[in-house]
Amino acid sequence: MKKVVVVGCGNVGMAYINNLISSKLANEIVLIDLDRDKILGEAMDLSHASTVFNTNIKIKAGTYDDCFSADLVVICAGLNQEKGETRLNLVNRNKEIIKSITKSVLQSGFSGIFLVATNPVDVMTYAVRKYSNFPQSKVIGTGTLLDTERLKFLLSQKININTENIHAYVLGEHGDSSFAVWSKSTIGMVNVKETVDETDLEAIEYEAKHLGYKIIDYKGKTNYGIAMCLLKITKAIFNDENIVLNVSSPVDDIYISMPSVIGKDGIKGTMKINFTEEEKEKYDSSVEVIKKAIKELED
Repeated sequence: MKKVVVVGCGNVGMAYINNLISSKLANEIVLIDLDRDKILGEAMDLSHASTVFNTNIKIKAGTYDDCFSADLVVICAGLNQEKGETRLNLVNRNKEIIKSITKSVLQSGFSGIFLVATNPVDVMTYAVRKYSNFPQSKVIGTGTLLDTERLKFLLSQKININTENIHAYVLGEHGDSSFAVWSKSTIGMVNVKETVDETDLEAIEYEAKHLGYKIIDYKGKTNYGIAMCLLKITKAIFNDENIVLNVSSPVDDIYISMPSVIGKDGIKGTMKINFTEEEKEKYDSSVEVIKKAIKELED
């Protein structure tokens, strides 16, 4: 029996819940949101929809007391970036929201795993860990998982190869200082630099990092991509997959996206990468960006 509590049932939260129902990964899903009427209606609507999949999932509008027996609390609550804003602009606006949510969850006696999607996700994941004092392995952020999927999509479009055979990562901050690790990226077993021109790689990396802004310009939000990433992490936890995902993970007293092994206990280990000199400079720059944002969080 797997129970998931979703805090924040806006565009991302609802897209994730809909995916979760389709996947049949959970037996019980609890919705928590400030708009009580909305989640009452959403829970009813989703309960009716779940019969299409012939499931016995219990779906309800709940309270923080429901976190007590949850396996996973997924935090999607928080203010979204507006057109022209970076994710880091949200630190001061979302820190009190995250602090309040984390403390409310703890009051229930929750002892499962936190999964965080709220931006800026590296800083907010750090905040959940700080306010909860949970083991680091049991607090996970979505990190640059979506950035990586965008990178793989663009590479696939460029060379007409299935993304299943493209092994590439975007690491660092989920933000403007993220970077593609081309030295470790392969198409099948061949390094990507032997297949794609360096100028094209630079253009693909830039576009992958900025696609979120483009989507927000068009539709005012991003939700489907990150919701699928949340589902992928949930699946890794509930099925004890021991899969390597570049999620926001604890490294040297901060949270930053690095390849990490995800299983039933959360983060089982984080890999150390032998970066090139240029990649190491980009990584160090990303670390400094996150540290500066954390300092703002703690001021």
